[in-house]
Amino acid sequence: MTFEILIILAVFVVAVLYSSVGHGGASGYLAVMALLAVAPEITRPTALLLNVFVSSIAFVQFYRAGHFDWKIFAPFAIGSIPLAFVGGMIQLPTAVYKIILGGCLILAAIRLALNLKSESEVRAPQIWVCLLIGTILGFVSGLVGVGGGIFLTPILLLMNWTETKRAAGISALFILVNSMSGLAGNYAQVLKLPTGVYVWIMAAIVGGAIGATLGSYRFNSLVLRRVLAVGLFIGGAKLIFT
Repeated sequence: MTFEILIILAVFVVAVLYSSVGHGGASGYLAVMALLAVAPEITRPTALLLNVFVSSIAFVQFYRAGHFDWKIFAPFAIGSIPLAFVGGMIQLPTAVYKIILGGCLILAAIRLALNLKSESEVRAPQIWVCLLIGTILGFVSGLVGVGGGIFLTPILLLMNWTETKRAAGISALFILVNSMSGLAGNYAQVLKLPTGVYVWIMAAIVGGAIGATLGSYRFNSLVLRRVLAVGLFIGGAKLIFT
């Protein structure tokens, strides 16, 4: 009972913080499950499933607030969706998966700790570059169990391809389509998920609705995201070194 309450609360908090910046929260859910020693075969499909619900809520809120751009989103998604499916089909040995996932969580921690903004003049990206980046992020997304937005957002901002809140809206839909594609490739494991996961989904939906509403309009979550980044770093290190 204590374990269930702890993971439900953790999923809720992760959903609030991630959705406030247009993310689904997969890296946070994966870190929580790593810290609580959830079986590896459950972690990837669970994180992708939670991603679908939270990122869809985040996308709707950011889109309604006017923070989205189809022209930027489309080439990234075209490159990523098929590769997310391929990545989802691959079952890595547990030891290898833990190292790769641990590295991704540490990178995600660094991303959350940084207050990235697009300060320079926005310029349109080249389509072939978007397609290439999309294929790489899509494959990693399906392979590890994340949506890819935690990596797409800093790319969009550092390259000055869009402004901050629009990057969040683009990343939200990017996460949604990649998570769905990754789940399709990993459907066999999805069918084996324990019934308790559906309670986690409800917690994620409530948290996602709160975070996305606040983030799309007025919420600055930098301090809270830095606290979460510490948890991600610990979770990543635990996976790599234990």
